[in-house]
Amino acid sequence: MGGHGDLFGGAARKPRQGTSGQGASARDAGRAAPSALATPGEAGYTAASIEVLEGLEPVRRRPGMYIGGTDETALHHLFAEVLDNSMDEAVAGHASFIEVAYDAEGYLSVTDNGRGIPVDPHPKFPKKSALEVIMTTLHAGGKFDSGAYQTSGGLHGVGVSVVNALAESLEVEVARGQILYRQTFARGLPAGKLVEVGKAPNRRGTRVRFRPDEQIFGAGCAFKPSRLFRMARAKAYLYGGVEIRWRCAPERIEAGAATPREAVFHFPGGLKDFLAADIDGKERVIEPMFAGKIERPGGHGSLEWALAWLSADDGFIHSYCNTIPTPDGGAHEAGLRAALLKGLKDHAERIGQAKRAAAIAGEDVLASCAALISVFIREPEFQGQNKSRLMSSEAGRIVEQGVRDAFDHWLAAAPSHAARLLDWTIERAEERLRRRAEKDVARKSATRKLRLPGKLADCSNTAAQGSELFIVEGDSAGGSAKQARDRASQAILPLRGKILNVASATRDKLAANQQLADLALALGCGLGAHYREEELRYEKVIIMTDADVDGAHIASLLITFFYRQTPKLIDNGHLYLAVPPLFKLTQGVKQVYARDEAHRDELMARELTGRGKVEISRFKGLGEMLPAQLKETTMDPARRNLLRVVVAPEERGETSESVERLMGGKPEARFIFIQERAAFANAADLVVV
Repeated sequence: MGGHGDLFGGAARKPRQGTSGQGASARDAGRAAPSALATPGEAGYTAASIEVLEGLEPVRRRPGMYIGGTDETALHHLFAEVLDNSMDEAVAGHASFIEVAYDAEGYLSVTDNGRGIPVDPHPKFPKKSALEVIMTTLHAGGKFDSGAYQTSGGLHGVGVSVVNALAESLEVEVARGQILYRQTFARGLPAGKLVEVGKAPNRRGTRVRFRPDEQIFGAGCAFKPSRLFRMARAKAYLYGGVEIRWRCAPERIEAGAATPREAVFHFPGGLKDFLAADIDGKERVIEPMFAGKIERPGGHGSLEWALAWLSADDGFIHSYCNTIPTPDGGAHEAGLRAALLKGLKDHAERIGQAKRAAAIAGEDVLASCAALISVFIREPEFQGQNKSRLMSSEAGRIVEQGVRDAFDHWLAAAPSHAARLLDWTIERAEERLRRRAEKDVARKSATRKLRLPGKLADCSNTAAQGSELFIVEGDSAGGSAKQARDRASQAILPLRGKILNVASATRDKLAANQQLADLALALGCGLGAHYREEELRYEKVIIMTDADVDGAHIASLLITFFYRQTPKLIDNGHLYLAVPPLFKLTQGVKQVYARDEAHRDELMARELTGRGKVEISRFKGLGEMLPAQLKETTMDPARRNLLRVVVAPEERGETSESVERLMGGKPEARFIFIQERAAFANAADLVVV
C-alpha cells in the first residue's frame, strides 16, 4: 500500500536527508518546512482558496440543490413556493382569498388578504426590516416556531428567499395597519430600502410580483399559463375554505390552449369534488365514493381523503401534505394502503370470507383505486428541498387510524357495495398470483424463445441494459430495419398497419388484439397494474414510423397504448420516438437528409449553397430507404436523433384530458378539435380515429 503521496495522486516521498548526511527520522520529516514536503499544486492551496458564499449566492450558484434543477418543472416550482405561503395564511384562517395574475410583461404575482409579512425591524438585525430578512436570508421565516402557524407547507424557510434569488426582479407589497409598504429586489439583492407608500385603509395582506431570471433558466424562459392554472385550481381543491382568483393576459395564453383569461376557484366539497372532476365519465366498480375529513383535536391539523374504484382503468394515488404535492408518496400513502388492506380483510373475516381474502395484498386493493389524500400536520419532514416525499412517521399513524375507522363504518353501512368491492379485490389478487405462477424463468431460456412473437427479430444481448426494441410499421420497413440494425443490441418488431386505439376499445377487444398481445409479449413486463419494471426486456423502446401523417397517426396510437397500459414505462424513461428523414438532398457528392419541409428549406439555405443543382427526393416510407440510409439517419446511436416521451407529474391531469378528448370514445370531441384547428391543417392530411 502506498503512503500519503499515493493517496493524493503524487509519488510516495523518501525520507529527507539531514545535514550530517544521515537519513532523517519520521518525526524529523513530520517537522520539515511545508515547502520541503509540498506535492505539486499544494503550495497554491491555501486559506485564500476557500470560498465563502454569502446571502443567497449559494442558490444562484447551485439552483438544483434548492429547486431540483433549472428545467420547466423547476421554473414552476417558484410559483408553488410563493403560492404555498399564501395558502398557509388561508389554512391558518387569516386569509379568505388569493389572487394569481400573469401579466403581458411576464411578471407573475400572488396576492392574499392575510396578515402581511412583518415590516418592523428584526430583533437580530435591527437595521433591517423583518421583510428584508425573510426575502434575503435562507431559513428565515415564521414557520419554525409553531406559534405562528399550526401547520404550514413552507417548513424549510427557504422558499420565498430562493424565489427572490432566482428572480430577475421581485417586488413585495405589504398592507399592515392600513399602511402600504413596498420593497424591490434584483437577483436576490435589495434594490432599495423598505418604503412606506401611503395609506391603504381597505387593504391587508401580501403581494409578491416577480419575473424569473434568464441567467438561471435560459433565454426566453416563461411560465406556462395552463400549468399555472392547474396548480392554482388544485390548491383550491385542497383547502375548500379558500377562494383563488385567476387572471392571465391574453398575450400569454398558449395557442390552442383552453386556459381561460379569468376564473374563480372555490370548492367547498374539497377532495371529493376534485376526484369527481378527475374521473368524470369513468366506470366504477361501485358508484359511491369513499370520502371523508377529520379535524384533529386542538387545531393540530386535519386529514381528508376521497377514493373510488375504477372498473376499466388503472388506479392512482395523488397525495398532499399541508397542500404540498408529494408525487413520490411517503408515510401518508403507506398509512392509507395499510388502512384499506386491514379494513377489507377484517370485513372479509366478519362475513366468513377470511379464507378467500387471505391472499389479498395492498397492491390488489389499490390496483384500480383512484385516490386523493391530504394531510395537515405540524412540522412535517420531507425528503429533498422540493418536498416530493413525506417522511413524517406521524402522518402514517394519523392516516392509518383515521381512514381505518371510517372505512370500517363505510363497509358495514353498505353490505352490497362492500361485497362487490371484496369480490373485485379478490379477483385482482387471484390474477396477480396466476401471473406470478406463469412467469417465465430466464429471459433467454428456450421456453422464452418459443413464447416470443414470431415476427420479432430479437437481439443477442441477454440483459435489458443497452438493448433497444424498434417498433416499426409493416414488413417492408421491418425488413430494412433488420438489415440496418446492430444485431447485438437492437431488436425489431414489425406491426401491421394501424394498431387498435386502446383509449376507445373495450377490454374484450383489447384482450383479443393479436398485435397488442405480440407487443406485450415482446416487452415482457406486463400491462396495467401488473407492470413489472424488473422484467422489461429492453432499456429503450423506440417507435419508428414513417415521417408522414399516417406515420404520426400510428405513433400517436402506440403512445396512447403505452400511456394507458404501461404508464410507468414512460415515467421511467424507456419510451422514445425515432426521427427518420422525409427528404434526401443531393448536390454533387454532398448528401444531407431533412426531417420535414421546414428542415429541408433550412438545409437548402445553410448547407447546400454551392454550385450545382440540388436534387430532392422524398421517401415514401421507411421500407423505401436502403438499410445503409436507415442506419445512418435513424438507427445508429452515434448519429441518430431520438425524442423521449415524457409526462410531467403535474401535467397528468391535462394529459389524461387530452388523451380522452382526442383518442377516447367520443368522436364529437375530436371533431370539435379538428374544426378549431382547420386553419392549421391541410384537409387531405386529416385523419379521424
